Amino acid sequence: MYDMSDADARTRLIDSTRELLWERGYAAMSPRAIMQRAEVGQGSMYHHFTGKADLAATAFADNAERTLAAARRSLAGAGSARERLIGYLNRRREVLRGCPVGRMAQDAEALDTPELAAVLRETFAELRGLAAAAAAEGVASGELPEHVDPDELAETVLAVVQGGYVLARAEGSPVPFDRAVAGAVALIKAASC
Repeated sequence: MYDMSDADARTRLIDSTRELLWERGYAAMSPRAIMQRAEVGQGSMYHHFTGKADLAATAFADNAERTLAAARRSLAGAGSARERLIGYLNRRREVLRGCPVGRMAQDAEALDTPELAAVLRETFAELRGLAAAAAAEGVASGELPEHVDPDELAETVLAVVQGGYVLARAEGSPVPFDRAVAGAVALIKAASC
């Protein structure tokens, strides 16, 4: 039916599943939709993966790693702690598509699938850790006041981004996301004075 190498079929399955998870979520994604998008037959899918959960866990881990890599560049990269926190908030995102990781937190079937729930928890734990480390550095260097709790600031930064996605999707406009981020940036700047 399709002429492609074994490795190409596996890559196409993962890429197609990654996109479908982001677009539809886990519950609304069928093996048939995956195979159609990947242009592979059932034999290829079950040759590489034991089923939907196995393939979804692999693809979701890839989405999570991409999200974490972008966060690491912002939060653990160059610049002052304050600049890194603001850079993370202002980072370019596909706002109306939502977060490829956070979207899974709204999918009950994904939360009930241990492999997916584990990736979700681990990804948010690392994101929190990156933001908290930047905030702690800011407090230690005097960029942020000593009364700022780095863990609370990290949680706030993540909540602004994730909540901004939800509000933007609900409105069908990136404006609520942009406003939420601008508000958080203003608060960080005000705390730095």
